[in-house]
Amino acid sequence: MQDAGDPLSFSLVAPPPGFVDDPYPVYAALRARSPVQALGAGSWLLTRYDDVLAVYRSPHASSDKQREFGPRLGAGTPILEHHTTSLVFNDPPLHTRVRRILMGALNQRAIARMEAGLVTLVDRLLDDLADTPDPDLIEHFAARIPVEVIGNLLDLPHTERAPLRDWSLAILSALEPAPGADVLARANAAVTEFVACLRDLVDRRRRHPGDPEVDVLTRLLRGDDQGQLSEAELLHNCIFLLNAGHETTTNLIGNGLHALMTHRDQLDRLVAEPALLGTAVEELLRFESPLQLNNRLLTAPMTLSDVALPAGSFVTLGIGAANRDPAEFDQPDRLDVARRPNNHLAFGQGAHACSGMNVARLEARIALGALLRRHPRIEPRGAPERDRRVRFRGFRRVPVRLG
Repeated sequence: MQDAGDPLSFSLVAPPPGFVDDPYPVYAALRARSPVQALGAGSWLLTRYDDVLAVYRSPHASSDKQREFGPRLGAGTPILEHHTTSLVFNDPPLHTRVRRILMGALNQRAIARMEAGLVTLVDRLLDDLADTPDPDLIEHFAARIPVEVIGNLLDLPHTERAPLRDWSLAILSALEPAPGADVLARANAAVTEFVACLRDLVDRRRRHPGDPEVDVLTRLLRGDDQGQLSEAELLHNCIFLLNAGHETTTNLIGNGLHALMTHRDQLDRLVAEPALLGTAVEELLRFESPLQLNNRLLTAPMTLSDVALPAGSFVTLGIGAANRDPAEFDQPDRLDVARRPNNHLAFGQGAHACSGMNVARLEARIALGALLRRHPRIEPRGAPERDRRVRFRGFRRVPVRLG
C-alpha cells in the first residue's frame, strides 16, 4: 500500500507515485482531509459518496462538454466532434432524444435475446483459452467479449472487427486529464477510420435492412415514433456503444477476476455458491470500478461537504473513491461477494445512468460463471500489467495459470 502523501497538493495531471496501481489510500486521505479538492482554477475533485451522489442527482450539473473539451481536444477535430455528439456528454433535449432511441434498441427483450449467443461466445473463448500456451485474461478473453457482442448487435462482419479494440482505446484515452499530442493524434485517426467504417456499414444496411428485432443498427436507422437520429448522431453513438461496452466490460471482467484471484476466500466462496454471481458482479463493480472518474459542470451554486462551489465550477466525480467511502459501505476495502446492500455508483445515477449497464452485467455474469466452473483453481502467472490511465481502471495484461 502506498503512502498517501499530502492530499492538499494532489493533482490528477501529476498524481503521486503509485497512485495508478493503488489509488485508494490517496482517496481515503482526500475524503478525510480535503473531500472537495481544488484541482485548479474553478475545478474540484469530489471523493465522498454523498457529494458524488448529490451531483449525479442534481438538475444543475451539466454533462455537456463543449466548454471543457474544446481547449483540450482542439476545435474542429474529429475527436471533439465525437465526444460532444455521443450520448454520454450531452444534456437534454439532445440527450433525452438520443437515449430514448438507444434504449429502445437495447430494451430488455433485446438483452434477453443476447444471452444464448453470449453463452456460446464465452464457451468458444474458453475453449481457445485452454489451448493457449500463455493465457492472458485480457487479450484472450475479457477484451474479446464486448467487441464480439457489439459487433453482433450492429451485425458488423467478422472480417471488419479487428481494429475495434484499438480504436476504442485510442478514442477513450483522449479523455484523460491531460492527453498529449500523440494521444490526440491517435484518437483523431481512430475516429476518422471508425466513422468511415460505419458510414460504409450504414450505407449497406440502408440498402439491405436487417430484422429490427435483432439488428440494433437497423433499429437505430429507423428511429422511433418521435424522430430519427441525424447522420452524425447515428455514427458517433454507434462508436459510443462500442467504447462504453468495451471499456466497462473488459475492465469489469479483468479487474473482477484479478480481485478474486488475490482474495482467494472470495473466489472459493463464489465457486461453491454460484447463486452469488449477481451480488458478486455488483461487489466487483464497487471494489474496482471500471470508470474511476466522471465530470460535470455546475450551472448553479452547490454546497458540498461545507464547501460552497459557484456556478461554472468543473467537478470531477471520484467514483472509485465514493465506492470505498466507509460512511456508505461497511469495511469498504474488504471484498465481499455477498455484500448487501450495495448501492455503488459504478454506473452513475439519475438521467445519465449508464445505458449499457444491463448488457455489462449480463456479460460479466456469464463470463465469470463459465470461467470459474471450468477453472476453479485459476491463479496468477507472473505479475499483471496495469493500464496507466487514471480515468479508467483496468489491466493491459493478466497472465494466468488455468486450474
